[in-house]
Amino acid sequence: MKKVITYGTYDLLHQGHINLLRRAKALGDYLIVGVTNDSFDRDRGKLNVRNNVLERVEAVKATGLADQIIIEDYIGQKIDDIQKYDVDIFAIGSDWEGKFDYLNEFCQVVYLPRTEGISSTMLRDNSQKTVRVGIVGCGRVAQRFPSESDVVSGVTVTACYDIDSEAARRYAEAFPNVEVCASFEELLDKTDAIYIATPHLSHYEYIKQGLLAKHHVLCETPMVLDGAAAKELYQLAEEQDCILMEANKTAHCPAFNHLIVLIKSGLIGDVVDIEASLSQLLDRNGREFDTQQAGGALFEEGSYPLLPILKLMGINYKELHFYSKMEGGVDIFTKGFLRYPSATCNFKVGLGVKTEGCLIISGTKGYAHVPAPWWKTDYFELRYENQNDNKKFFYKWDGYGLRYEIQEFISCIINHRFSSSRLRRRESICMAEIMQAFAKRRGVETI
Repeated sequence: MKKVITYGTYDLLHQGHINLLRRAKALGDYLIVGVTNDSFDRDRGKLNVRNNVLERVEAVKATGLADQIIIEDYIGQKIDDIQKYDVDIFAIGSDWEGKFDYLNEFCQVVYLPRTEGISSTMLRDNSQKTVRVGIVGCGRVAQRFPSESDVVSGVTVTACYDIDSEAARRYAEAFPNVEVCASFEELLDKTDAIYIATPHLSHYEYIKQGLLAKHHVLCETPMVLDGAAAKELYQLAEEQDCILMEANKTAHCPAFNHLIVLIKSGLIGDVVDIEASLSQLLDRNGREFDTQQAGGALFEEGSYPLLPILKLMGINYKELHFYSKMEGGVDIFTKGFLRYPSATCNFKVGLGVKTEGCLIISGTKGYAHVPAPWWKTDYFELRYENQNDNKKFFYKWDGYGLRYEIQEFISCIINHRFSSSRLRRRESICMAEIMQAFAKRRGVETI
């Protein structure tokens, strides 16, 4: 049997892709198609925003031309795949002429003629409008947004607003293409979507006003601190035909998503315990220690360690308990426990207490270890009783990491998806309910 392998993003699958697949198929008896994952496409300099990897795999499958579909995850994988699958021919479009000659050492390399007059880039340019984003709150986190959005296609930052007009002026000076708005209403008039990076307690009103103005909303985590408010806002977003998304950068990190897929596929067996920690030592004069601004470790950091727990174990926990060290009315350290029917989970967050910030997921066959700082996942291990079976996974964390959530936000807008699989609405609501339980001191003991 003569095996052929080819690779591509297959974004906006079109006739040119199909013609290439047919030509590759005709070279042998068995066609393997590698579909690139959702990581940064360095050759194009943009993050794909039209079809995620699962949608692209389904599109390739629907052609009926692929005998086997694999995911391309890392540089150098082509050599590994050629040897792993005993490939005879590597086929690729002629626009890559000469770039893959090094593979001739492992198999025959064939450059296939491309279909003239059509490409994914052309289709994107012709069909995709640019989403104009307005920045609400010009503080530290928002400073990172423009440079991160620059590497995502289909989005541009055009305006900013802050209740502190001087902060907005400085922001516009730092980013010359951004216009200062004197009011939130003016910002809404000049944009299609808003990114909210204001203190926690202001999120609800900004989100609601934005949705009522039919704007898409990306809001920093925690989105809100009340479960009923979260449900209300997601329902309003759907009624207004708008996208509302919580900006949890870890949820959209490629390495973290790969980790979750591996765990769910059973590589460490049944999950019986999860431990997640995150801590910082911050200036005690900051808003993070202000009771009037929802300060404290859980509100500031809790959504991150809750993420792997809810992604892997779901939202239907049986018990919830908190143990907190309080100072000045806020928790400087909180340890939380969630009990599920077949697992226990715990998390630690600290603002005035430092702890090892790692993630450990224990299973019946092995465990996953993500070293600190696990929330910016770029490396993790699957470890087993026989250490020879251990597997290490390395990824690159690009920039500040916001580009991944921006990419998913724009993708949801363009593809009209109300909920992202990376952070489901029900998971976001559950986080808000847990925050609410803590705020009402339900199940809380002080230490």
